[in-house]
Amino acid sequence: MRVLMTVVTLLALTSPAAPEPYLVGRGISDVTGAAAENGMMGYSKFDQKTSGIHQRQRSRAYIVVDQETGKRVAYVNADLAMIFRAVQEGVLAKLQQKYGQTYTRENLLLSATHTHSGPGGFSHNLAYNLSILGMQPQTLNAITDGITESIVKAHEDLKPGSISINRGELTNASVNRSKLAFGKNPDKSFFPNGIDPAMTVLRFKQGGSDVGAISWFATHNTSMTNANTLISPDNKGYAAYQWEHDEKGVRYLDNPNGFVATFPNTNAGDMSPNLNLKPGSGPTEDEVENTRIIGERQNGKAHEIYNGPQTNLTGGVDYRMRFVDMSTVNVDGRYTPDGKPKTTCSGVVGASTIAGSVEDGPAIPGFSEGMQSPLKKLFEPLNVPVPEWLKSCQYPKASLVPTGLVGATPNVLPLQIVRIGSLVLVAVPGEVTITAGLRIRRSVATELGTSLENVLIQGYANDYSQYVTTPEEYDEQQYEGGSTLFGRNTTPAYQQEFGKLAKAMRDNTPVDNGPVPGKPPFTDINLQTGVVFDDKAIGRNFGDVLAAPQNTYQRGQTVTAVFVTGHPKNNLHRNGTFLEVQRLVDGKWVRHADDGDWSTRYQWKRVGIANSEATITWIIPADTPAGTYRIVHNGDWKSGWTGAITGFTGATGGFSVG
Repeated sequence: MRVLMTVVTLLALTSPAAPEPYLVGRGISDVTGAAAENGMMGYSKFDQKTSGIHQRQRSRAYIVVDQETGKRVAYVNADLAMIFRAVQEGVLAKLQQKYGQTYTRENLLLSATHTHSGPGGFSHNLAYNLSILGMQPQTLNAITDGITESIVKAHEDLKPGSISINRGELTNASVNRSKLAFGKNPDKSFFPNGIDPAMTVLRFKQGGSDVGAISWFATHNTSMTNANTLISPDNKGYAAYQWEHDEKGVRYLDNPNGFVATFPNTNAGDMSPNLNLKPGSGPTEDEVENTRIIGERQNGKAHEIYNGPQTNLTGGVDYRMRFVDMSTVNVDGRYTPDGKPKTTCSGVVGASTIAGSVEDGPAIPGFSEGMQSPLKKLFEPLNVPVPEWLKSCQYPKASLVPTGLVGATPNVLPLQIVRIGSLVLVAVPGEVTITAGLRIRRSVATELGTSLENVLIQGYANDYSQYVTTPEEYDEQQYEGGSTLFGRNTTPAYQQEFGKLAKAMRDNTPVDNGPVPGKPPFTDINLQTGVVFDDKAIGRNFGDVLAAPQNTYQRGQTVTAVFVTGHPKNNLHRNGTFLEVQRLVDGKWVRHADDGDWSTRYQWKRVGIANSEATITWIIPADTPAGTYRIVHNGDWKSGWTGAITGFTGATGGFSVG
């Protein structure tokens, strides 16, 4: 028996390590734009402008290289409302300046979590900048720089590794917000509870070490309502933060190369996290608590799947991508409900788009409001009647604005399929309902000869064109149907066009680029003023403490400090922080928390014409070590005489936490 055990031990020591067919790299960076007086993207609410930070937005990147062929794919999921072509082009330009043609439109997949609580103005299409009062170059640059940095970090992190996959179901983090339309689908029985509960998790390893995870699940990232003005990555951002920060010990400003976890969306078009079907409601009546709970539920299920039985991914890396003019697709009868050929139409916004989704938040008020100064300039390009032929093509939509005809929304879109081993990602530049997603996935799976579970919709990818509903859902003209730009046959068109890409992948044949779009008109309109200068009261200095904390606190209490400050647009402090909670350790102040943490809030407000205040709060977590702490504010002010921007730091006195 002893001899047998010795042989077994020797075999274990000399057997080859687990196969590592890939090079794997991961990276993370900051994509937070202007933290004050920048319109927010998602709810189309004109008076929803940033006024501070709850948590910073981040870009998370993963690169996978097939060691046998050298083919690679770079996958990004960022805490943004959408990816626009302006972002894709900006990132590609920066990457190609550094790496040549290593990364192209074909092998780079950019996606967004769809948070509605981040600064907007980063599209080249006017319709998506309207409520932001135009293009905001500062925010666009922050996003493209941050995404690029995350990819560069992943590139430099590449090491031999492996990827495994597992699946499960999450049933208490989403609800169907468009049940009337969903109920018209003849194939609705595939989703007996009216939701897509599927969660798919990839586990990344370098050698024997876990380095990252991607957890796909369909729910809108809208736990925070349109009344919120603090930057927030919402429930999916909290899920990532909980895994990275709370469980893996990642400190973004100290050791950003730790474990990277991201929670991308799939076909979430009709999936809401607001379980009571009204904004900010469900499971509680507190939007911040709901953000935490829905995020925690996604993270908890992802952990369960991640730690469950794994199947190693094997096989190569591949991709296909082409531009398609979605306004002129001739759809074969194989994909239409009645078996007859159909066509799509140029993009048109319907009346129900303007009404918005009552479950997650209303949209723009009637276009007649604001047609006079100062918004007249924004609306003038959209003041075009819808031609009768287009109204007919869009029937039964109550057509309001022909956004595709005037370039306010894109007609030509990037369609992409990425394969990593057995997993296939269908990158859709829009918001796909669960049944529309099911049909597209089936078309791709059929062409590739693979199982349906191996094909995922990656929504909010590479560009944005609003919603994708089935013909039956479109007929109901709920919010999602009214926001389906290309008419009743949008989903059949996607089935056909993604099917073509899948066939090319199966047959190992190339595809042409398609009609590469140009830059749309009206891209540079911006009615949002910048910082003129910063001022302060006589006798005060920037960084002075206006309201100091108490002397002592208990865990669970809230510490508050108010500072004289300058405008946050003077310096975004990207990859930095506007605040620090510092702890006294061995006679030195050490950063304990910053503005990327769940427990902190940085709130800015204008006082008078050019004066402003920063209010910093810290809700002391239950596990905070006893000790002496202080609050520090980092800011910048702009001179009205020279225009020079000068940094400053202010700090409170110490206070004890017992």
